Amino acid sequence: MDTINFTRMQDSTKEEYELLSTYHHERHRAMADKVLAELKIAKGVKTGHKVDRYIHSLQTATRAYRDGADEETVVCAVLHDIGDALAPLNHPEIAAAILKPYIGADNHWLVLHHSIFQGYFFWHHIGQDRMAREKFRGHAMFERTASFCERWDQTSFDPQYDTMPFEAFEPMIRRLFARPPFAQTEAAAE
Repeated sequence: MDTINFTRMQDSTKEEYELLSTYHHERHRAMADKVLAELKIAKGVKTGHKVDRYIHSLQTATRAYRDGADEETVVCAVLHDIGDALAPLNHPEIAAAILKPYIGADNHWLVLHHSIFQGYFFWHHIGQDRMAREKFRGHAMFERTASFCERWDQTSFDPQYDTMPFEAFEPMIRRLFARPPFAQTEAAAE
């Protein structure tokens, strides 16, 4: 059997869900390829910056790597804007949702909130509150997220920067998505 018989979940069997599980595992094994393809979509897309979103992502990860960040954080740096092509207004939520099963709660929080912290550097130019990040002051991840944006994210629009190539990060991304997904408690991720 390569297709289930039920048309309503209430009519399903254990055997059918065992079959569906094999398809689910195949999709899980393809996650790295899907994420890498999405990252490459940003290549050459004009955003008005001196570098495209692809180079920005590689630069952010290069800076994190050269600063000695752990591999999970480096992968978060390269993928922090992964949802931008699909959902520019809420790309952090897209990136954080994709990464959540594979990363720890701290990095999930960082990716989810990086946009608010990044706003510190430019929101005053577009009529928004650059101090919006202050509502998170006192959170365990405040300083780390502020540092991520200050040292790596907001500085990564430089066409002259010696950016590491995509090939340097691909094995890291593949290792992250090859991990067995782990569950986070909602309390840990907040």
